[in-house]
Amino acid sequence: MGLCFSSTEEDEPDDRPQFAGGKVTLVTTKDVWDRKLSEAKTQGKIVVANFSASWCGPCKSVAPLYIELSEKHPSLMFLTVDVDALTDFSTQWDIKATPTFFFLREGKQFDKLVGANKEELQTKISSMVVSEAPGGQK
Repeated sequence: MGLCFSSTEEDEPDDRPQFAGGKVTLVTTKDVWDRKLSEAKTQGKIVVANFSASWCGPCKSVAPLYIELSEKHPSLMFLTVDVDALTDFSTQWDIKATPTFFFLREGKQFDKLVGANKEELQTKISSMVVSEAPGGQK
């Protein structure tokens, strides 16, 4: 399971991995976070929040799958939080390693996954989509 803990490396801005794409929103301000969570509550969507860093190898490796999952499951809201852009905010969420995925319903955490475990991420998201569907069907 890939994890990153901290880094002193500074990537050039154009060296940043593609964390947003598909239906993933990149969150770089607290205002965007609050707005997206409010939107999710209104729409009754589960939020999948990926706390990542541009210098983190495992974050980069899981990003394409995360984007693909966002396209496959439009009933969920996918966010990526740049821990370097939102350091204090990430500290409030007690992020000790990246990537860390939080699963939120009505703005409250109900599940969490630490590390770039692609199979586990797919399993958790698939089970949420099934549990959200009327009658438990896809």
